[in-house]
Amino acid sequence: MDTIYIGIGSNLNDPIQQVNMAIEELGQIDDTEMLRSSGLYRSAPLGSADQPDYINAVCALITRAEPIELLDNLQNIEHQHGRVRGGEQWGPRTLDLDILLFGDKIINFDRLIIPHSGLDQRSFVLYPLYEIAPDLDVPGLGLLQTLIAACDQAGLERINKA
Repeated sequence: MDTIYIGIGSNLNDPIQQVNMAIEELGQIDDTEMLRSSGLYRSAPLGSADQPDYINAVCALITRAEPIELLDNLQNIEHQHGRVRGGEQWGPRTLDLDILLFGDKIINFDRLIIPHSGLDQRSFVLYPLYEIAPDLDVPGLGLLQTLIAACDQAGLERINKA
């Protein structure tokens, strides 16, 4: 079994509800078990500023699934939430699920890069990840404590789940 970390984000159609529902659904993926989830964080969008703020969280799970199988499951959940692929990069979306880490694996497939690209520069990923795994050593990037110390928290706000 591998310990995996999934980043969750939404800024459309009641983002808090979208993220909370996704957390529940992640624990229902075959051969996967939820360990813990972070609180929710509000952050400004990466792309165009002409869109709502994002609600983000990170979940830790264990899985027997292979990385591409897990990616397919995540994309099915996104689709069930009304996610439409092929829009603008960093544009608004109902749900975004990213495999941040998959055990100690470093993966570079056409469809999947792990650790997730840009993980070390995104406060909306690092701070929720730190909340649930403060002693984590990120494959190829180093200690999470070091990464978070170098990442500006400006504009990131922890909020209540409900």
